[in-house]
Amino acid sequence: MGIIDEALAKGQRALSEYQAKLFLKERDIPVTREELVLGEEEAIAAAERLGYPVVLKACGPEIAHKTERNLVQVGLDSPDEVKRAYAEIVENLGGDHYDGVLVQEMIKGERELVVGLVRDPQFGPCVMFGLGGIFTEVLKDTSFRVAPIEKYDALQMMEEIKAKAILGPFRGKEAVDRDLLAEVLIAMGNIGVEYPAVKEIDINPLIIDGSRPVAVDALVVLGEGN
Repeated sequence: MGIIDEALAKGQRALSEYQAKLFLKERDIPVTREELVLGEEEAIAAAERLGYPVVLKACGPEIAHKTERNLVQVGLDSPDEVKRAYAEIVENLGGDHYDGVLVQEMIKGERELVVGLVRDPQFGPCVMFGLGGIFTEVLKDTSFRVAPIEKYDALQMMEEIKAKAILGPFRGKEAVDRDLLAEVLIAMGNIGVEYPAVKEIDINPLIIDGSRPVAVDALVVLGEGN
């Protein structure tokens, strides 16, 4: 049984971030290296394996607004910082159910994009691409295509956003690998066609690490599958 079917069988309305990343990775979408842990010692061991600095996040299918609730701790450089961050996250959960704490490599990049999947009542599954991070809702610099899409469509979407200049050489950084980015957009469209139970996907941010796009945070919302 796949990740989506297992989640539906449990009555989940969304995947946890950990589940979402596993699902995306299966579809060849690059994601952060990360481990789901329970306990401070497990968190420290995971951080040692991943390499500092790391990010810690509360993880569970019903956990939302992680940043606002101080359920995310970034830039942790030592075992002591990981131990402190783990304890703070558990305390801030306030008894809410959680699957564990996600220990994640920290991707440093100045360019943040958003890639998504939405289901339009008229057109069906649609792929979304645009400027990500904190600017997504403010600037609404996005492009859409009805799924499935081809490489030509994906490349055209990149040209349609107003901030397309950030895809080129930027502040001494190399240009984004548009072929890899196109593969992410194509994969998103294929998910929309092949998985009717996936109602919505939001990868935000998709950070450019060197030239390579990496999904740093991901939300997968589930529906009835009709």
